[in-house]
Amino acid sequence: MNKTIKLAVAGAVLSAASIANAGIIIPAGEWTLDINGNVNAFANVANYDDATGNTITGGLTGAKDATGEDTQVGINTGLLPAWLGFTGTTRQNDLDVSWTISFQPNVSDNAAAGDDSTPKNRQAFVTFGDKSWGSVKLGKDLGIFAGDAILNDMTLLGVGAAATYGSGNKTSLGGIGFGYIYPAWHGQVAYTTPNMNGFQATIGITNPTQISNDGAGQANYSDSFALQAKASYTFAMGKIWVSGLSSDNNGDAVKYDTSALDIGAALSFGNLGVTGYYYSGDGLGTTFMGAQGVTASGDERDSDGGYVQATYVIPSGTKLGVAYGVSRLDQGNGDATTLLDENNRWTVGAYHPLTKHLNLVAEYNAIESKNHAGATNEANAVSLGAILFF
Repeated sequence: MNKTIKLAVAGAVLSAASIANAGIIIPAGEWTLDINGNVNAFANVANYDDATGNTITGGLTGAKDATGEDTQVGINTGLLPAWLGFTGTTRQNDLDVSWTISFQPNVSDNAAAGDDSTPKNRQAFVTFGDKSWGSVKLGKDLGIFAGDAILNDMTLLGVGAAATYGSGNKTSLGGIGFGYIYPAWHGQVAYTTPNMNGFQATIGITNPTQISNDGAGQANYSDSFALQAKASYTFAMGKIWVSGLSSDNNGDAVKYDTSALDIGAALSFGNLGVTGYYYSGDGLGTTFMGAQGVTASGDERDSDGGYVQATYVIPSGTKLGVAYGVSRLDQGNGDATTLLDENNRWTVGAYHPLTKHLNLVAEYNAIESKNHAGATNEANAVSLGAILFF
């Protein structure tokens, strides 16, 4: 993507309190108000290969329906929801102070009235700091671990895997569950160092990461925060990062620990962009943090995955891209062979900047889910649409 759109994506997802990511700027007394966001919509057509759905616990694609129909269509948002963000910034008592609040309305709904979904609110946080010593963030924002994986996914401008066909305020998955874990939106207290010649680090405590893995829900108190951290180095050719998390999940019906590490790089060579990413975890699960991360008896399952991606900007300004991603989940003691073995995805996309703020998008996605018995479900999807940033 071009520099303007890349900054807009970062601003839309993270609403970073920076004039570089500015949308619509309004001076308001001692404050500067930045209104930013996006609207996107895609027509999706998916074809399912399998006549009967194989049982794949944790799989991300299905099969033909009960009548034998193998095609599903719909109109919805892509990986990014529609977004309206507000950020206020000021300088007071030698501190840079900011706040961010955002809203994510739905684009499509199959309810009888055409609108049966509640808008989401993914951000509400304050920051304060100074370039000499760093900054502190308090509130709800994108998770620290795996955040860079989703921000560097080319399908952030498009759809990626598992488009949700007219299903309210849900987004598609992009590469979530097909190469990286969803970083989610966490309540957090985090400190970020100043930028030291390209090196920067963030460490924070967040809400516990557990999800009910055994269907019993959270049965006990959670007495410890999760810890997440990231270090990155930005240089002329791009960025390299590592991040991790640790959480003692003793509020679930079973007690278990979650730990994970990842490493990634996003590099540019003229019009060519290359991204590589890998993660590994215990008790981390797959797709969403903690999902299928532990057996019913509390044994942590191992999981890992990653993605590779290459993009090239042709003379018209169109960015062409291809990506492959895979997420794998190991069996625990006593697990059935119907447990997910891996989800994998191929994406081929074209992203054309019709204007500085408006991109036309065309994508093809081939996805597969496989269990430990070797059974698979496969689907192919085509998505056409547009995304507008402001």
